Amino acid sequence: MKTIETDGITYIEPVHGATNKWYFGLDYEHGDLYEAEEIFREGHVVKGRKLCLVHYPDGQIFFPVPKMEGHYSETPVFFEGGIFIIDVDFPNGLIRIIRFDCNDYQVCTHAELPLSSVKDCYNLQLRIAPLTLSRQCGNEVEIVWPEKLSLSMGDHDSFFMRDGEKLFFSRWHEEGEGVNYKYWEETIVRNLAGDVIETLPGDVMQMPNGEIWHLK
Repeated sequence: MKTIETDGITYIEPVHGATNKWYFGLDYEHGDLYEAEEIFREGHVVKGRKLCLVHYPDGQIFFPVPKMEGHYSETPVFFEGGIFIIDVDFPNGLIRIIRFDCNDYQVCTHAELPLSSVKDCYNLQLRIAPLTLSRQCGNEVEIVWPEKLSLSMGDHDSFFMRDGEKLFFSRWHEEGEGVNYKYWEETIVRNLAGDVIETLPGDVMQMPNGEIWHLK
C-alpha cells in the first residue's frame, strides 16, 4: 500500500480532459464556490480552499493554488498541456484563471477578469475546448470568457462541453409512473447564437486525446 500525503484531502478524481496521469482533490471548508461567495457577502471571513493535484503513478503532490484567506477555487480542467483552475479573490474582486504546466510544474496567471463581470459565482466553471469560463443559472447559460454571450436553453438542459463554435447540452426526459416510468437523455448541440443545430440520442463525451465520442 502506498501512502499519499494530501494534507487531509481524502478523495481524488481524474482531472477532466486529462490522461489518467492527473487527479485532483478539494476540501469543502465553505461548501462550493457559490456558498463561499455568500459567506463573504454576508461579511464573514472566507478561510480559503485547499486544492491538490496528484500525479499518477508516482503519487507526486502539488498545491498550485495555496489555501489563502479570501480566496476560493473550483474544479480544474486539463487543456493543451496545462491544468487550469479558477481562483476567485473576493477581497480584490477578481477572477483569476491559473495555469499549472504539466511538464515543468510552473504556475502562472493565464487570465484575469473582474468579479463584477458575473452576477454571482453560481455554477461558475471552466469548460473545454477552447478553454471557456461559463456560468449557468436556471434557463440561461452565460459564456464569460473568452467571449461574452448569453443563451437561453430548455428546462432540463445542462451545458457540459464545447467544441469550437458548438456548445453541447445534456437534456433529460421522464414520463409515466411505476412500472411504466421511463427516463432517457439526449444531447442538444447549439451554435454560439443559441440556435439548435443538432439533436443526438444518448450522450457525448470528450476523450483525453481530444476525440469526441457519441454514446447511443
